[in-house]
Amino acid sequence: MRILEKLMPLSLLGLRLALGVIFFYHGYQKLVEGPADVRAAFVPLGLPPFSFYVLGTLELFGGILLVLGLLTRVAALLLAMEMGLVLARVDVPRGGIYAVNSYELTLALCAGAFALVTTGAGLLSLDAATFERPAKRRPKPAG
Repeated sequence: MRILEKLMPLSLLGLRLALGVIFFYHGYQKLVEGPADVRAAFVPLGLPPFSFYVLGTLELFGGILLVLGLLTRVAALLLAMEMGLVLARVDVPRGGIYAVNSYELTLALCAGAFALVTTGAGLLSLDAATFERPAKRRPKPAG
């Protein structure tokens, strides 16, 4: 259905906004609302104590970049890799592969971020206005 394909810019905008707000909120929560609590939760997982600063910064600024649609593929790739590591090191080992309710948000965030890596930000983004302009086609030389 071609009419639905015309809605792709809006769907990518919606995906970017939803993921961006969620990542921003979780990054803000890690860095501002309770760093001591988050740091204490990271140590038993075998992660270095400073890693929550790195992850919180990535989520906070990655979320902002997703909302703006700026450097979307790079930000989404980093966020998808982070969520993949969280799935592999934290969520699945804690509850097992069949305890989907323990890792459903992480899985959805990973899949959504990876979708943005593969599709890009769409027409309603700063990327479209700056980095992903269609190249001007040169006329083929005669002969």
